[in-house]
Amino acid sequence: QVQLEESGGGLVQAGGSLRLSCAASGGTFSSYGMGWFRQAPGKEREFVAAVSRGGSSTYYADSVKGRFTISRDNAKNTVYLQMNSLKPEDTAVYYCAAKQGPFARVLALGEYAYWGQGTQVTVSS
Repeated sequence: QVQLEESGGGLVQAGGSLRLSCAASGGTFSSYGMGWFRQAPGKEREFVAAVSRGGSSTYYADSVKGRFTISRDNAKNTVYLQMNSLKPEDTAVYYCAAKQGPFARVLALGEYAYWGQGTQVTVSS
């Protein structure tokens, strides 16, 4: 059983940056692929980015490619999401999630067994 806790959200102006962190406990962090998802009011939860167990492979949604960077530190049991050039449409609750198995089907919410509670990101125009 893995517990995930996000932090680092907040209010930022358009064009600004934030770095989200997700600390894991209760499991072998390096055995899980990790993903970030987000959910805006009135919308479905959507995939943002994912990183493989060792950190060598990453995948991004087209909407954030070139602006967001996912990384992980297995020694610290933490995954990060560096968000640059933020836009108002990036406003959402951001969730981290953990999946077992191969680094495949990373866009699918159902592939992830464990989820954090989320952290709010608000980008003002």
